[in-house]
Amino acid sequence: MADTREMGLVVVGAGGRMGQALIRAIHATPGLCLSGAVERTGSPLIGRDASAHAGLEASGIKITDDPLPAFAAAQGVLDFTTPAATVEFAGYAAQAGIAHIIGTTGCSDEDEVRIKAAARHAPIVKSGNMSLGVNLLAGLVKKAAEALPAEDFDIEILEMHHRHKVDAPSGTALLLGAAAAEGREINLSENSVRSRDGHTGARQTGTIGFATLRGGSVVGDHSVILAGTGERITLSHQAEDRTIFARGAVRAALWAHGRKPGLYSMLDVLGLN
Repeated sequence: MADTREMGLVVVGAGGRMGQALIRAIHATPGLCLSGAVERTGSPLIGRDASAHAGLEASGIKITDDPLPAFAAAQGVLDFTTPAATVEFAGYAAQAGIAHIIGTTGCSDEDEVRIKAAARHAPIVKSGNMSLGVNLLAGLVKKAAEALPAEDFDIEILEMHHRHKVDAPSGTALLLGAAAAEGREINLSENSVRSRDGHTGARQTGTIGFATLRGGSVVGDHSVILAGTGERITLSHQAEDRTIFARGAVRAALWAHGRKPGLYSMLDVLGLN
């Protein structure tokens, strides 16, 4: 049973690599406890002890495919799943009035609208990357883009992830692109170049380019290149372990507990906004 003095958290997608990392981070963080674990209907993990599956001592919290009772008994939910599932979970978290920490990437504009609507009823922290280092990098990218004129410096964002990642560019790459666009005071969607193939012509001044690499077991490498005539600046971050995202997520949960409803980012959590 959860200790009522602690913040009880539900992990959705509890059986996956990220879900297991989140469970371990919860167990390692004072003031938090695992109160529920959810997997998709039909998962062979249903009924298994969630903590034992994550390599820890059994906690008695069984993996279930019914999120409603789990959400009703919790104070927050950690969600690194899929866009469709995240939108559904946002509705459940809003009904329960609990904090929803979203690390899911690849959400469409329609998904974002629905998540924003849910944030009218509960605090949501959503970020393309939960790590402290990446969010500090985003702040540096914004400053650099603001300081270096677009007519003199081109911005390119290069990212690489493991072979199983399904969305591109990564949520982190888009987060960094948004930081660069904010520094330049431009709209990212109107000024981004997602692919180049064939005879593309000269690079258009002021655009922000994205390049995507996939392979192996890379957790996440991101570089923002500001290329001028005769000089080049590269700001980069390498993620070596999913633990950094899990630590950021549980920190966000503690920060969001008791907050008024709204849509927040990791910059709010870290006091960088």
